[in-house]
Amino acid sequence: MKCVVLGGAGFIGSHLAERLLSAGHAVRIFDKHDRGSTGWAAGRRDIEWVRGDFLSPEDVRGAIAGCQAVFHLAWTTLPRSSNEDPVADVATNIIGTLHLLEAWRREAGGKFVFVSSGGTVYGVPRTVPITEEHPTHPITSYGITKLTIEKHLELYRLLHGVDYCVLRIANPFGERQRVASGQGAVTTFLHHAHRNEPIEVWGDGSVVRDYLYVGDVAEALARTLDYRGNFRVINIGGGVGRDLNQVLAAIESVIGRPVNRRYLPGRKFDVPANVLDIRLARTELGWQPVTPFEDGLRRTLRWVAGAGVTR
Repeated sequence: MKCVVLGGAGFIGSHLAERLLSAGHAVRIFDKHDRGSTGWAAGRRDIEWVRGDFLSPEDVRGAIAGCQAVFHLAWTTLPRSSNEDPVADVATNIIGTLHLLEAWRREAGGKFVFVSSGGTVYGVPRTVPITEEHPTHPITSYGITKLTIEKHLELYRLLHGVDYCVLRIANPFGERQRVASGQGAVTTFLHHAHRNEPIEVWGDGSVVRDYLYVGDVAEALARTLDYRGNFRVINIGGGVGRDLNQVLAAIESVIGRPVNRRYLPGRKFDVPANVLDIRLARTELGWQPVTPFEDGLRRTLRWVAGAGVTR
Protein backbone atom coordinates (compact mmCIF):
# COMPACT_ATOMS: atom_id res chain seq x y z
CA MET A 1 0.00 0.00 0.00
CA LYS A 2 1.23 3.52 -0.73
CA CYS A 3 0.92 5.67 2.39
CA VAL A 4 1.45 9.37 2.89
CA VAL A 5 2.45 10.57 6.35
CA LEU A 6 1.60 14.23 6.89
CA GLY A 7 4.10 15.54 9.41
CA GLY A 8 6.42 12.62 8.76
CA ALA A 9 9.54 14.60 9.61
CA GLY A 10 8.31 14.93 13.19
CA PHE A 11 8.57 12.84 16.32
CA ILE A 12 5.78 10.28 15.91
CA GLY A 13 5.63 10.60 12.12
CA SER A 14 9.25 9.55 11.63
CA HIS A 15 8.81 6.42 13.74
CA LEU A 16 5.60 5.60 11.89
CA ALA A 17 7.33 5.99 8.52
CA GLU A 18 10.01 3.51 9.60
CA ARG A 19 7.39 1.06 10.83
CA LEU A 20 5.45 1.26 7.55
CA LEU A 21 8.62 0.74 5.52
CA SER A 22 9.51 -2.32 7.59
CA ALA A 23 6.09 -3.78 6.73
CA GLY A 24 6.74 -3.33 3.01
CA HIS A 25 4.55 -0.30 2.38
CA ALA A 26 5.59 2.51 0.08
CA VAL A 27 5.96 5.73 2.08
CA ARG A 28 5.66 9.36 1.07
CA ILE A 29 6.42 12.01 3.67
CA PHE A 30 4.80 15.42 3.42
CA ASP A 31 6.28 18.02 5.71
CA LYS A 32 7.40 21.63 5.82
CA HIS A 33 10.92 20.39 6.57
CA ASP A 34 13.13 18.82 3.96
CA ARG A 35 14.98 15.54 4.20
CA GLY A 36 18.17 17.21 5.38
CA SER A 37 16.55 18.53 8.54
CA THR A 38 15.84 15.06 9.94
CA GLY A 39 18.93 12.97 10.58
CA TRP A 40 17.05 9.69 10.80
CA ALA A 41 16.23 9.85 7.06
CA ALA A 42 19.69 10.81 5.86
CA GLY A 43 20.77 8.66 2.95
CA ARG A 44 17.50 6.74 2.69
CA ARG A 45 16.25 6.23 -0.83
CA ASP A 46 13.13 4.25 0.06
CA ILE A 47 11.16 7.34 1.10
CA GLU A 48 9.47 9.77 -1.25
CA TRP A 49 9.93 13.20 0.30
CA VAL A 50 7.53 16.02 -0.52
CA ARG A 51 8.12 19.40 1.03
CA GLY A 52 5.10 21.71 1.21
CA ASP A 53 2.69 23.86 3.15
CA PHE A 54 -0.17 22.10 4.91
CA LEU A 55 -2.30 25.24 4.48
CA SER A 56 -1.89 25.14 0.69
CA PRO A 57 -4.70 23.10 -0.91
CA GLU A 58 -2.54 22.65 -4.00
CA ASP A 59 0.37 21.28 -1.97
CA VAL A 60 -1.95 18.93 -0.09
CA ARG A 61 -3.51 17.60 -3.29
CA GLY A 62 -0.08 16.84 -4.63
CA ALA A 63 0.89 15.12 -1.39
CA ILE A 64 -2.00 12.65 -1.40
CA ALA A 65 -2.05 11.91 -5.14
CA GLY A 66 -1.80 8.19 -5.83
CA CYS A 67 -1.94 7.13 -2.18
CA GLN A 68 -4.24 4.55 -0.63
CA ALA A 69 -3.81 5.68 2.97
CA VAL A 70 -3.11 8.94 4.72
CA PHE A 71 -1.82 9.41 8.26
CA HIS A 72 -2.58 12.91 9.50
CA LEU A 73 -0.02 14.01 12.09
CA ALA A 74 0.52 17.58 10.89
CA TRP A 75 -0.35 20.01 13.70
CA THR A 76 0.80 23.54 14.41
CA THR A 77 0.06 23.97 18.12
CA LEU A 78 0.60 22.46 21.54
CA PRO A 79 -1.83 22.57 24.48
CA ARG A 80 -0.22 25.67 26.01
CA SER A 81 0.32 27.57 22.76
CA SER A 82 -3.20 26.78 21.57
CA ASN A 83 -4.72 28.58 24.55
CA GLU A 84 -2.43 31.55 24.00
CA ASP A 85 -3.71 31.99 20.43
CA PRO A 86 -6.89 29.97 19.79
CA VAL A 87 -7.60 31.89 16.57
CA ALA A 88 -4.34 30.67 15.06
CA ASP A 89 -5.08 27.18 16.37
CA VAL A 90 -8.38 27.05 14.50
CA ALA A 91 -7.11 28.81 11.37
CA THR A 92 -4.10 26.57 10.88
CA ASN A 93 -5.36 23.19 12.03
CA ILE A 94 -9.09 22.99 11.30
CA ILE A 95 -9.06 24.85 7.98
CA GLY A 96 -6.03 22.93 6.77
CA THR A 97 -7.58 19.60 7.69
CA LEU A 98 -10.85 20.43 5.96
CA HIS A 99 -8.92 21.18 2.75
CA LEU A 100 -7.22 17.82 3.22
CA LEU A 101 -10.52 16.01 3.71
CA GLU A 102 -12.01 17.62 0.62
CA ALA A 103 -9.00 16.61 -1.45
CA TRP A 104 -8.97 13.10 0.00
CA ARG A 105 -12.60 12.33 -0.73
CA ARG A 106 -12.43 13.83 -4.24
CA GLU A 107 -9.03 12.73 -5.48
CA ALA A 108 -7.78 9.79 -3.43
CA GLY A 109 -9.91 7.82 -1.00
CA GLY A 110 -8.85 4.89 1.09
CA LYS A 111 -7.94 4.82 4.74
CA PHE A 112 -7.71 8.11 6.64
CA VAL A 113 -5.96 7.80 10.02
CA PHE A 114 -5.99 10.78 12.36
CA VAL A 115 -3.78 11.20 15.42
CA SER A 116 -5.95 12.76 18.10
CA SER A 117 -5.13 13.53 21.72
CA GLY A 118 -6.14 11.14 24.45
CA GLY A 119 -4.50 13.49 26.90
CA THR A 120 -6.68 16.53 26.15
CA VAL A 121 -10.01 15.69 24.46
CA TYR A 122 -11.57 14.25 27.62
CA GLY A 123 -10.77 17.15 29.94
CA VAL A 124 -11.01 16.54 33.68
CA PRO A 125 -11.94 12.84 33.97
CA ARG A 126 -14.98 11.65 35.85
CA THR A 127 -13.56 8.14 36.05
CA VAL A 128 -10.12 6.63 35.53
CA PRO A 129 -9.13 4.78 33.42
CA ILE A 130 -10.90 6.75 30.68
CA THR A 131 -12.87 4.82 28.09
CA GLU A 132 -13.71 6.05 24.61
CA GLU A 133 -17.30 6.66 25.75
CA HIS A 134 -16.21 9.12 28.43
CA PRO A 135 -17.66 12.64 27.92
CA THR A 136 -15.37 15.01 26.06
CA HIS A 137 -14.91 18.40 27.72
CA PRO A 138 -11.43 19.62 26.74
CA ILE A 139 -9.99 22.59 28.62
CA THR A 140 -7.48 23.53 25.92
CA SER A 141 -8.05 24.85 22.43
CA TYR A 142 -5.72 22.05 21.32
CA GLY A 143 -8.16 19.44 22.60
CA ILE A 144 -11.13 21.28 21.12
CA THR A 145 -9.60 21.41 17.64
CA LYS A 146 -8.59 17.75 17.78
CA LEU A 147 -12.14 16.84 18.76
CA THR A 148 -13.52 19.08 15.99
CA ILE A 149 -11.56 17.09 13.40
CA GLU A 150 -12.92 13.86 14.86
CA LYS A 151 -16.46 15.17 14.35
CA HIS A 152 -15.74 16.27 10.78
CA LEU A 153 -14.33 12.86 9.98
CA GLU A 154 -17.59 11.25 11.04
CA LEU A 155 -19.47 13.80 8.96
CA TYR A 156 -17.36 12.93 5.92
CA ARG A 157 -18.00 9.24 6.52
CA LEU A 158 -21.74 9.82 6.56
CA LEU A 159 -21.80 12.19 3.58
CA HIS A 160 -19.02 10.81 1.40
CA GLY A 161 -18.13 7.36 2.69
CA VAL A 162 -14.65 8.30 3.95
CA ASP A 163 -13.12 5.32 5.76
CA TYR A 164 -11.34 6.67 8.81
CA CYS A 165 -9.84 5.68 12.13
CA VAL A 166 -8.97 8.01 15.02
CA LEU A 167 -6.35 7.04 17.57
CA ARG A 168 -6.49 9.06 20.77
CA ILE A 169 -2.90 8.85 21.93
CA ALA A 170 -1.83 9.45 25.52
CA ASN A 171 1.66 10.81 26.31
CA PRO A 172 4.33 9.36 24.02
CA PHE A 173 8.04 9.72 24.65
CA GLY A 174 11.20 8.57 22.94
CA GLU A 175 13.88 9.37 20.42
CA ARG A 176 13.52 12.47 18.22
CA GLN A 177 11.10 14.26 20.52
CA ARG A 178 11.85 17.99 20.59
CA VAL A 179 12.72 19.00 24.12
CA ALA A 180 12.32 22.70 23.36
CA SER A 181 8.73 22.32 22.19
CA GLY A 182 7.23 22.39 25.68
CA GLN A 183 5.57 19.01 25.21
CA GLY A 184 6.89 15.66 26.37
CA ALA A 185 7.78 15.69 30.05
CA VAL A 186 9.68 12.39 30.03
CA THR A 187 12.09 13.26 27.22
CA THR A 188 12.54 16.81 28.52
CA PHE A 189 13.27 15.52 32.04
CA LEU A 190 15.81 13.03 30.65
CA HIS A 191 17.52 15.75 28.64
CA HIS A 192 17.96 18.00 31.67
CA ALA A 193 18.92 15.10 33.94
CA HIS A 194 21.64 14.00 31.54
CA ARG A 195 23.03 17.54 31.44
CA ASN A 196 22.72 17.80 35.24
CA GLU A 197 20.40 20.79 34.84
CA PRO A 198 17.44 21.64 37.09
CA ILE A 199 14.18 19.94 36.10
CA GLU A 200 11.15 22.21 36.28
CA VAL A 201 7.99 20.53 37.57
CA TRP A 202 4.66 22.31 37.21
CA GLY A 203 2.83 21.86 40.52
CA ASP A 204 3.82 19.50 43.32
CA GLY A 205 4.50 16.52 41.06
CA SER A 206 1.22 14.77 41.79
CA VAL A 207 -0.21 15.19 38.26
CA VAL A 208 -0.78 11.69 36.84
CA ARG A 209 -0.29 10.85 33.18
CA ASP A 210 -0.30 7.80 30.94
CA TYR A 211 3.11 7.45 29.25
CA LEU A 212 4.12 5.09 26.46
CA TYR A 213 7.12 4.59 24.24
CA VAL A 214 6.86 6.00 20.71
CA GLY A 215 7.67 2.67 19.06
CA ASP A 216 4.47 1.25 20.53
CA VAL A 217 2.54 4.23 19.15
CA ALA A 218 3.94 3.61 15.67
CA GLU A 219 2.88 -0.03 15.89
CA ALA A 220 -0.68 0.93 16.81
CA LEU A 221 -0.89 3.38 13.92
CA ALA A 222 0.42 0.81 11.45
CA ARG A 223 -2.19 -1.71 12.56
CA THR A 224 -5.03 0.58 11.55
CA LEU A 225 -4.30 -0.20 7.89
CA ASP A 226 -5.66 -3.72 8.30
CA TYR A 227 -8.47 -2.83 10.68
CA ARG A 228 -11.94 -3.49 9.27
CA GLY A 229 -13.99 -3.27 12.46
CA ASN A 230 -16.80 -0.90 13.34
CA PHE A 231 -15.04 1.24 15.93
CA ARG A 232 -13.80 4.59 14.68
CA VAL A 233 -12.18 6.03 17.81
CA ILE A 234 -9.66 4.01 19.83
CA ASN A 235 -7.52 4.94 22.84
CA ILE A 236 -3.80 4.26 22.68
CA GLY A 237 -1.95 4.52 25.97
CA GLY A 238 0.36 2.75 28.36
CA GLY A 239 -2.54 1.71 30.56
CA VAL A 240 -0.66 2.73 33.71
CA GLY A 241 -0.77 6.06 35.50
CA ARG A 242 2.40 7.64 36.86
CA ASP A 243 2.70 10.96 38.60
CA LEU A 244 5.61 13.26 37.83
CA ASN A 245 7.42 12.39 41.04
CA GLN A 246 7.29 8.71 40.08
CA VAL A 247 8.64 9.57 36.64
CA LEU A 248 11.52 11.47 38.22
CA ALA A 249 12.27 8.58 40.57
CA ALA A 250 12.39 6.20 37.59
CA ILE A 251 14.77 8.57 35.78
CA GLU A 252 17.01 8.72 38.85
CA SER A 253 17.10 4.92 38.86
CA VAL A 254 18.04 4.77 35.18
CA ILE A 255 20.78 7.42 35.33
CA GLY A 256 22.05 6.26 38.73
CA ARG A 257 21.96 9.55 40.62
CA PRO A 258 19.52 12.10 42.06
CA VAL A 259 18.20 14.88 39.87
CA ASN A 260 17.81 18.54 40.72
CA ARG A 261 14.08 19.36 40.92
CA ARG A 262 12.52 22.81 40.81
CA TYR A 263 8.81 22.92 41.63
CA LEU A 264 6.77 25.72 40.06
CA PRO A 265 3.11 26.77 40.39
CA GLY A 266 0.66 24.45 38.65
CA ARG A 267 -0.89 25.28 35.27
CA LYS A 268 -4.63 25.76 34.77
CA PHE A 269 -4.81 23.51 31.69
CA ASP A 270 -3.21 20.50 33.42
CA VAL A 271 -5.92 18.05 34.46
CA PRO A 272 -5.09 16.21 37.71
CA ALA A 273 -5.06 12.74 36.16
CA ASN A 274 -5.29 11.15 32.74
CA VAL A 275 -5.00 7.39 32.22
CA LEU A 276 -6.60 5.76 29.17
CA ASP A 277 -8.54 2.52 29.09
CA ILE A 278 -6.91 0.54 26.24
CA ARG A 279 -9.11 -2.56 26.22
CA LEU A 280 -10.62 -1.59 22.86
CA ALA A 281 -7.16 -1.37 21.29
CA ARG A 282 -6.43 -4.87 22.53
CA THR A 283 -9.62 -6.41 21.19
CA GLU A 284 -9.95 -4.45 17.92
CA LEU A 285 -6.35 -3.84 16.84
CA GLY A 286 -4.73 -6.74 18.65
CA TRP A 287 -2.40 -4.12 20.11
CA GLN A 288 -0.98 -3.40 23.50
CA PRO A 289 2.20 -1.64 24.60
CA VAL A 290 5.14 -4.02 24.75
CA THR A 291 7.96 -1.69 25.82
CA PRO A 292 8.38 -1.48 29.61
CA PHE A 293 8.55 2.09 30.85
CA GLU A 294 12.10 1.73 32.15
CA ASP A 295 13.28 0.22 28.84
CA GLY A 296 11.78 3.19 27.01
CA LEU A 297 13.62 5.51 29.39
CA ARG A 298 16.93 3.77 28.67
CA ARG A 299 16.43 3.95 24.90
CA THR A 300 15.55 7.62 25.09
CA LEU A 301 18.49 8.35 27.39
CA ARG A 302 20.90 6.71 24.92
CA TRP A 303 19.56 8.98 22.20
CA VAL A 304 19.81 12.04 24.46
CA ALA A 305 23.34 11.11 25.47
CA GLY A 306 24.29 10.68 21.82
CA ALA A 307 23.61 14.38 21.18
CA GLY A 308 20.57 13.52 19.12
CA VAL A 309 18.32 15.96 20.90
CA THR A 310 16.51 18.44 18.68
CA ARG A 311 16.28 21.80 20.42
